[in-house]
Amino acid sequence: MHSIQYQNAASLASERSEFIRKVYMNLALGFAGFIALEAFLVSWQPAVDLAQKMVSGNNWLITLLAFMGVSWLANSWAITGATLGKQYAGFALYIIAEAVIFLPLIIFANSFAPDTIPQAGIITAALTAGISAYAFFSKKDFSFMGSFLTIASFVALGIIACAILFGIQLGLWFSAAMIVFAGLVILYQTSVMIRRYRNDQYVAAALGLFAAIALMFWYILQFLISSRR
Repeated sequence: MHSIQYQNAASLASERSEFIRKVYMNLALGFAGFIALEAFLVSWQPAVDLAQKMVSGNNWLITLLAFMGVSWLANSWAITGATLGKQYAGFALYIIAEAVIFLPLIIFANSFAPDTIPQAGIITAALTAGISAYAFFSKKDFSFMGSFLTIASFVALGIIACAILFGIQLGLWFSAAMIVFAGLVILYQTSVMIRRYRNDQYVAAALGLFAAIALMFWYILQFLISSRR
């Protein structure tokens, strides 16, 4: 009896380990695709022209709202997709949306202070590794933070919308606060990945982590750029 229970536990642990391996493999492929697509867009003049239009006037607010809509659709496909193909379609759609919304920031960083881009990447990778290690080795369940993070995200969106509409510069402190927020989202997403997702939801788990890490990279890059001004 004990032998059967041990075998079942070992089998479940092996399946979960395989799930986590698939999540991080898809996450790595997602970032490789994101970097390749971003590099192409930065060098493609129609995309550069689009980036200029995205940030003119109140267009940035419209862009953010469109990004939220696409993100919701992509996440829905990744989580509830009846086929693996639809799940990957959701992941791919989200990567494309991130590449487009990152375009104005990357173009500006590349012209103003090109070294901030790899610096932000290194800092993001280091912080993500540390936060992920804590989520794994502490063995604590951080999924309770979901409601708080949802409320905080709406507050942040409200602040960003007001800043766009009234021409307010949010500055270093807001970027620093959002870096902390992104770190909490990474902690939450890692915890949910470990404990909540089904073994066949590795694409959705990868998308959740991708979104959180991209958010951290965005605000670390903004922080570095603002500190140079």
